[in-house]
Amino acid sequence: MSAGHKIKRVIPGGIAEEMGVEPGMSIIAVNGQEIEDVFDYQYLMEDLHVEVLIREENGEETLLDIDRDPDEDFGVEFESSLMDDYRRCSNRCIFCFIDQMPKGMRETLYFKDDDSRLSFLQGNYVTLTNMGDKDIDRIIRLRMEPINISVHTTNPELRRQMLGNRFAGQIMEKLTRLAEAGIEMNGQVVLCRGINDGEELDRTIRELGALRPAMRSLSVVPVGITRFREHLPHLETFDRASSAEVVDQIERWQKLFREDGVNPEIPNFVHASDEWYLAAGREVPEEERYDGYLQLENGVGMVRLLKNEVRTAVSGLLDHTSSLYRSLTLPEKEYLAELPSRGRRVTTVCGKLIEPVIRELAGEVMAAFPGLSVNVASIRNDFFGETITVSGLITGQDLIAQLKELTEHADPKEVLGEEILLPVNMLRAGEKVFLDDLSTDDVESAFLLPVGVIWSGGEEMVRSVLGLSHREEGDRQVYESWEPEG
Repeated sequence: MSAGHKIKRVIPGGIAEEMGVEPGMSIIAVNGQEIEDVFDYQYLMEDLHVEVLIREENGEETLLDIDRDPDEDFGVEFESSLMDDYRRCSNRCIFCFIDQMPKGMRETLYFKDDDSRLSFLQGNYVTLTNMGDKDIDRIIRLRMEPINISVHTTNPELRRQMLGNRFAGQIMEKLTRLAEAGIEMNGQVVLCRGINDGEELDRTIRELGALRPAMRSLSVVPVGITRFREHLPHLETFDRASSAEVVDQIERWQKLFREDGVNPEIPNFVHASDEWYLAAGREVPEEERYDGYLQLENGVGMVRLLKNEVRTAVSGLLDHTSSLYRSLTLPEKEYLAELPSRGRRVTTVCGKLIEPVIRELAGEVMAAFPGLSVNVASIRNDFFGETITVSGLITGQDLIAQLKELTEHADPKEVLGEEILLPVNMLRAGEKVFLDDLSTDDVESAFLLPVGVIWSGGEEMVRSVLGLSHREEGDRQVYESWEPEG
């Protein structure tokens, strides 16, 4: 029998507490079956009558016979939310971003996961290269869906070369098994110029499209290339013209998929991430083309959603009869009314790629609220290299150095205003720390100005630049909300 899974916390008032279970004890088996991870545990504990084998810290074992109501949980938390070790990636992808990072950063940044369970729990993309028939059977049996899969190419030999794994060529066999079982999937292609683009991309889109409706969506994202590629395969960046070609190619496929009507609920199927449109100098598609934003976290539709939310929030704050305006406190309403006379000046920071969009939206907010001044400071990525242009990979050292250039001969408050605003994706989840372990405290110390974090979404952006309190209490895990002066 295995060592089991150690209990970290017993939830007060739950079944486990009533039956004398304590932290430090371990669950060994449920209904006579050993538990591999959280999915086995949840699956086995769904029964209304279960037998749970508990082992105390002294080694003594007790079998608990439990009858529960449908809405009753056993009431324990484990030391690991996965109840197992993470599965490391066994690939050597030619485009792997982790292989392109400098030495000396925090250890967690170098961990490569390729765990299908994290795909289900957190939305991570996995390659399926470390999965055999038993693993596929388990996904089907436990209905672990949707699962996000990094496909990159359906050409077996090319995929083996791109992923550096001799088992990588079996991708279509695995995807077909999952599709035949009705497991919902989303696919991803990291596009490398001259390697899996052009006709190879056509092949990938065509073959994955044949797996609809189980294969719900496919995103195509450009490869990220840092300056730390010594001893790695040479990769070319996409320029404005080649980015436009990718957009045109994907939009042709979208038209074909809309016309064939295989999945009318998700008609477009394949999507170019926002980077392609921005790099090509194109306007992003209208909201209807994103099929409900299925791959928003993969950078597909974020710009469109941001624009729509900013414009909706501005309209809602200007309209005294709107629910958004009515949700404001009286001091906030008075503050908005006084904004033209008192003024407010802030600086919002972003990466180079999104700069035109942020400037456009900042201009619209300033036009709607006279007296507001929003300075947009785009940060060049000196740390990873200028080819990395997204906001989420800006380091604290680059941000501080380049804002110091702006304020070299002046009082920071005269140049930057009364607050520096950062998008939340620049920071580690749940913390105020950049990729290089500098923090927002370091930014505040460098300029003697408060630093605010735009938690997420267009409404938050509008409220932040206006100096209104943040709307959701739950959003304050990353920063502390502040109230407007006066």
